[in-house]
Amino acid sequence: MNNSTPIRCVIVDDEPWALSLLTDYVRKTPDLDVVLSTTHVLEALRAVQEGKADLLFLDIQMPELTGLQFMKIIQKSCKVILTTAYTQYAMEGYEHDVVDYLLKPITFDRFLMAVQKAKERLLPASLSAPAGTAIEQVPSVPADHIFIKTEYRIQKINLPDIFYIEGLRDYIALHTRAAKVLSLDSMKNMEELLPETRFIRIHKSYIINREHIEFLERGRVVIHKQYLPIGDTYREKFLRILKI
Repeated sequence: MNNSTPIRCVIVDDEPWALSLLTDYVRKTPDLDVVLSTTHVLEALRAVQEGKADLLFLDIQMPELTGLQFMKIIQKSCKVILTTAYTQYAMEGYEHDVVDYLLKPITFDRFLMAVQKAKERLLPASLSAPAGTAIEQVPSVPADHIFIKTEYRIQKINLPDIFYIEGLRDYIALHTRAAKVLSLDSMKNMEELLPETRFIRIHKSYIINREHIEFLERGRVVIHKQYLPIGDTYREKFLRILKI
C-alpha cells in the first residue's frame, strides 16, 4: 500500500458502546477508513479472510470466538490492535506480535498513539514516500509514560522516572526511581517505543535517559551512581547528540 491509500479498518467488539466509541475514533482520524464495524465476530473474521482489512481493532473477550483464537485463525493476515478491559489478556496478545493493546475505557490520545504504531508498520518511510516527500503523520499527544508488561501485570512507568534500561539475556530491566522493573520485552522495542529526544542507546545492553546523566568519564556514562559503558558502535552518535 502507499501513503495516499487509506488504511482499511475492521472493528469488532461485542459491547455496542465500545464499538461505537472506536468507530467514531477511526472515522475522525486522517488516513483511516472504516470497512466494517460489527459486534458479530464471524462477520469480522470473514472480512479479514477476504483481504478487506489492513488494520483490525479486536476485542479479546467475545462469546463466540476469543480475540486470541481469532488471531490464530487469521495468521497475521493484517495488523492487529487489541482492545480489552483485562490486563491479563493483553499480556497474551504480545505472543501474537500485535501492534498495540488498548485498555478500556480507551481515550482518544491513547488510540492515536496505537494508530501511529500501526501506520509505521504499514507505511514504512523508505517504501511509501517518494524521495523528498514528507509522510503525513497522525496527530498524537506526546506521552509522558509507557506501559510495560511484567510477569503478572501491565505496569505504567513515568518516563522522567526511568534512569536507564538494561538488556539482559531473556528480558530487560528498567531502572527507575521506585524500583527495578523486569519485562519480557526487547531492547529494540524499547528503542522504538521511547522518545529519541529523551532516551539514547549507548550500548547494545543500555538505553539511558539523558536527563539523568551526571557526567562522562573514561568511555562511561554515570547515572544514579552507576557507571555504564559506551559501546564503540554507539559512541559517535551519542557524542553528536550531546554536541560534544
